[in-house]
Amino acid sequence: MAPIDIDRLWTVAEVADHMRVSNMTVYRLIKAGDIPAIRVGKNYRIRGKELADYIDASFQQVADEARAQGQ
Repeated sequence: MAPIDIDRLWTVAEVADHMRVSNMTVYRLIKAGDIPAIRVGKNYRIRGKELADYIDASFQQVADEARAQGQ
């Protein structure tokens, strides 16, 4: 996975490609408030920092759940 440019605004398609999920999955994450986004016209843009924070938090959540199951 290429490093995330935290200062860049990413399109939904770019985020989906980076995360290897569908565009619809990214739209659902935005709607749920899991990934903050801004509207530019009719389109969404996601700050690279927000994307990196979401991915880091997701990894942390999985690690915490794995530790909890091991206890």
